[in-house]
Amino acid sequence: MKHPKKKATAPTPTEAILESISDGVFTVDLEWRISSFNRAAETITGVSRTDAIGRRCSEVFRSSMCGPDCALRQTLKTGQPVIGRAGYIIDAEGGRIPVSISTAVLREADGRVIGGAETFRDLSEIEALRRELEGRARIGDLVSRSTLMQRIFEALPAIAASPSTVLILGETGTGKDLVAQTIHTLSPRSKAPFVAVNCGALPETLLESELFGYKAGAFTGATKDKPGRFAMAGSGTLFLDEVGEISPALQVRLLRVLQERSYEPLGSNRSEATKARLIVATNKDLAEQMRKGAFREDLYYRVNVVRIELPPLRRRKEDSPLLVDQFIDRFNRLQNKSIQGITAEALSLLMVHPWPGNVRELENVIERAFIMCREGLIGLEHLPDELTAHGVSQSTAPGIKTAHDLLDAQAIQSALDQNHNNRTAAARMLGIHKTTLFRRMKKLGMSLPKQDGRSRLTK
Repeated sequence: MKHPKKKATAPTPTEAILESISDGVFTVDLEWRISSFNRAAETITGVSRTDAIGRRCSEVFRSSMCGPDCALRQTLKTGQPVIGRAGYIIDAEGGRIPVSISTAVLREADGRVIGGAETFRDLSEIEALRRELEGRARIGDLVSRSTLMQRIFEALPAIAASPSTVLILGETGTGKDLVAQTIHTLSPRSKAPFVAVNCGALPETLLESELFGYKAGAFTGATKDKPGRFAMAGSGTLFLDEVGEISPALQVRLLRVLQERSYEPLGSNRSEATKARLIVATNKDLAEQMRKGAFREDLYYRVNVVRIELPPLRRRKEDSPLLVDQFIDRFNRLQNKSIQGITAEALSLLMVHPWPGNVRELENVIERAFIMCREGLIGLEHLPDELTAHGVSQSTAPGIKTAHDLLDAQAIQSALDQNHNNRTAAARMLGIHKTTLFRRMKKLGMSLPKQDGRSRLTK
């Protein structure tokens, strides 16, 4: 006698909903074993529910948030949900998938805790779009949305393809070394060495031997031959930072290298050829140094073949968010942290700071914030006191009553300054309509500039 087949149990309304949504959802018991695993969770992870149910969640997800950083563990410990925490999981094929997770406690009808639930949203498409947009503002390790920097970005591939000497000008901390490295990376010489020398950090005698090398017996203590940086660079790139600091005597030797493509190591009477491409940089006005007689005119024209002038950060403040994101990513990797970003208030303060130390100063501020911020978002409390104090002292507008008002006023003033009081352009930079800009300025008690940015007096 045949037994009647057992009918499949119809899904509950809750189960039907969980199966229909695009977010992955799973639940665990108090031993961290998966008790349910919806269709979207299967799709995102590439793991079937048959394989997932009964296994520990850490074995299935291999997430950046497993272990001490587990959001679900935090929720079960505190009873408080986690909403929208960013991280990643490893799928069945070993791929890294960016996700946003939220957690909750599972309870019986009597309130007894029986486990936890977690939802995770696949952010791969969003991350791909972010990388695409970032790619438009990135070349090598350089990032910028500034018009000034974009012009440099457009020229860099052609500059990199040529063998010509490059002169990079810019204030201290603007990233001259990074531009030089990028030129090398984009060039046909990329597989050859990139050798950098800070001319301002070495005394003349030591700098000469560092550049050109020496032979055994050239001076007391020279027991064997030592190759210089020109030799080490080979057919690659030699980057001379702070070239404006070298002495007149050394300028003569450098000029000969550029003219004859050869040099003599100290203690040698034979010339050695060099195929290295030369990139030099300085924070000084070499033209002015030349007029004063501190820099040779013939050398100036030899190094000033291709000229790149890097703007200071105060002239490209729209790049601050990009740079902050870049530094956060870097320090997360270096310090094995998972700082998620920066608050709007803290970013606003960074946007209006004058940055006399330029990009390097900003990098140092973010590194310091990493020390003070253990998790989550970098906030005002994690920034240096001198930065926040400077910000507070910048505005005396009568409508400013709160820290948010202060930051708003600073952002508006910075946008006006950068756009030469052109209110339409300032509003566009801030991402608001011109009438909204007027309304905010009136609320904050900020006076309209005497000129409208188009050389026309306001009425």
